Amino acid sequence: MATPWLSVLIPVYNVKDYLDDCFQSVISQCDENIEIIALDDQSTDGSFEYLQALAAKTSHSIKILQHTHNRGLSAARNSLVAAATGEYVWFLDSDDALVDGAIDQLRDIVNRHSPDLVMCDYQIWRPGVTVNSHRHKKESHITTFGGYTNCLLQDPEALFKGLYKKGKLHTWSKVSKRNLWLQGLQFPEAKYFEDMVTTPRLALAVQNYYYCPQVWVRYRQREGSILASFTFKKVDDMMSGVDGVWALWSKKLPKMKVATRYFFVRFCVRNYVSAIKESQRIDKEITLDKAAYRSRLYHNIGMGRKGLVKYYLLNGDFFRLLKALKVLQ
Repeated sequence: MATPWLSVLIPVYNVKDYLDDCFQSVISQCDENIEIIALDDQSTDGSFEYLQALAAKTSHSIKILQHTHNRGLSAARNSLVAAATGEYVWFLDSDDALVDGAIDQLRDIVNRHSPDLVMCDYQIWRPGVTVNSHRHKKESHITTFGGYTNCLLQDPEALFKGLYKKGKLHTWSKVSKRNLWLQGLQFPEAKYFEDMVTTPRLALAVQNYYYCPQVWVRYRQREGSILASFTFKKVDDMMSGVDGVWALWSKKLPKMKVATRYFFVRFCVRNYVSAIKESQRIDKEITLDKAAYRSRLYHNIGMGRKGLVKYYLLNGDFFRLLKALKVLQ
């Protein structure tokens, strides 16, 4: 068999009720040169057995792996990359699904341009709610990149700017060449918000990229998902998700434009505001060490309060600045 052009990598943990939707959305679009690999992270709801039954009856081969003990999403993704053989890898969460035609569009882009990275859009999928009837119709198409569309680009600054302008760093809306993951890049084990860590580092290794502004992924929102509720561990991981990003990218782009850096600063401030708000929702009585969080924020953006204010003002973003300053007190 020829080397697969694409590996679809699906981590599985306690999602038995959603496996049909996920796998059928992939299998229905597969050609013979696509490999599907699923890894069960020691599910307790029968997901592994269901996977085996699903693989036995489908016309397309599904390679099934299993961890010996539960290790978390990051470890599952790392194991999947290690097992993959395709030229490209596409991570898909097992409670989500691909939109019809997504793989055909990806194949066309790969055949024409062979980019290191392909980015797509997504829609939010709420149980029992049709897109047309939902009060938030914008959820039917969420843009993940703020830059040029439908063309091959080689501008690392435009890539950095486009990613942080929209702030959608999800791994599952990015299809990348597998060799980019073989240079020491791994998801941080035992951490939430792992995509915030890996996506900017993946982008560092990219030589060229392509953004297709079409919905390829249906992102299911449900109770019981990893980020459906917060803990202090998740809040801390949210804050640490941007650790080291500016240090890496400032070396690559020492003359980064003010407008580009602003979107990264804005992303980090928004991340900080969310962390504070979620902490207070968890326990309103707790006394947060906001000074430590603020210090971490300033370190991560490479500037203090005055610099932060200056960047907001230079970009004319007065409203967001006022909101941020209320929380940064």
